[in-house]
Amino acid sequence: MLLSAKLARVRILVIEDERRVRSFLERGLAEAGFSVDVAADGQAGLDLALLHPYDAIVLDLMLPKKGGLSVLRELRGAGRAAPVLVLTARDEVDDRVRGLDAGADDYLPKPFAFAELLARLRALLRRGTSRPSLLEVGDLRVDLVARRADRAGRKLELTAKEFALLEYLARHAGEVVTRTMISEHVWDMNFDSFSNVIDVYIRYLRQKIDVPFEKKLIHTRRGIGYVLEVLP
Repeated sequence: MLLSAKLARVRILVIEDERRVRSFLERGLAEAGFSVDVAADGQAGLDLALLHPYDAIVLDLMLPKKGGLSVLRELRGAGRAAPVLVLTARDEVDDRVRGLDAGADDYLPKPFAFAELLARLRALLRRGTSRPSLLEVGDLRVDLVARRADRAGRKLELTAKEFALLEYLARHAGEVVTRTMISEHVWDMNFDSFSNVIDVYIRYLRQKIDVPFEKKLIHTRRGIGYVLEVLP
């Protein structure tokens, strides 16, 4: 499923107590290219939202331990500005008003179509970011709207995870990014950054982005991480 600008490595928090819905959202959002963390109650969700810099939050209102409205108010009171999409079985006008007044950015009643949820998230993320939709590093172009990449006019066939990794490197072109930074933005909070998975995916990217071309773009900084840049 194609997503738009900034989506490739957006980090999303889903706070939902219904296991079936939570699993459905986690799987669907991950397949769509998001990095996804989940929480099954309001207090756990609030703790995660205060700890990590999420790009967006999907929040149910009817939650155990701490209700969604309380989570919203505490997040906004703590200065967290991540856009919040509220999911709830409640669809009365008063409930929508209370959610929006508490700090929600949008409202989607259950049951909902997953395609609509993605569209609403895209709209929230566009609204909250001024990042470009096209990234260029030398002759490498990364189109975040179409989720395509090409180099010297040649289309690069990338998997969703390879594109996500490339998008993160391109956003930080010229900067050294550590394995921990990559793991937090390209994978999720449960990823073991000490495994060799990141190195494996860097190798996959190099095979497609660097090997067919004379000038290399992905460089290793031993003991630190990686950098995407054009060297003289």
